[in-house]
Amino acid sequence: MRIGEIMTREVRTVGPGQSADDAYQSMRLHGIRHLVVMDGRRVVGIVSERDLGGGRGGAVRAGRTVEELMARHVATAAPETTIRQAANLLRGRTIGCLPVVDDSKLVGIVTVTDLLELVGEVTRKASTDARWKPVRRMGRWPRNVETRRAKS
Repeated sequence: MRIGEIMTREVRTVGPGQSADDAYQSMRLHGIRHLVVMDGRRVVGIVSERDLGGGRGGAVRAGRTVEELMARHVATAAPETTIRQAANLLRGRTIGCLPVVDDSKLVGIVTVTDLLELVGEVTRKASTDARWKPVRRMGRWPRNVETRRAKS
């Protein structure tokens, strides 16, 4: 499966010169945690709710612009990027979203939440599949599992 199949196509963006407080209010209004920072048609950063100080970050945002608080080194992905590659990139860089770019054009965004929803859906489908049966161990460890105490 490719991220082009699960990405959100309607991406909320912000300009680098916009006030940080306006960006935070936009996030609250739309129920999102990331805005892609665009300079014209070019992705120049990401600003997250955490970057903006969250609900109690009024002092962090006061008098500041998005450009002052955004993350500048943005990892992006193509629509053809696999779910596994995207998950590894998100985990490896400890980031919460990937803007999806095709031919230098922003076409979507994938977040950790999107991937967790996918995992939940796959798990739900697997649990309702008649062929899938959980292995029961009757409350005991399997015989081939040993527990060892670490040496000090």
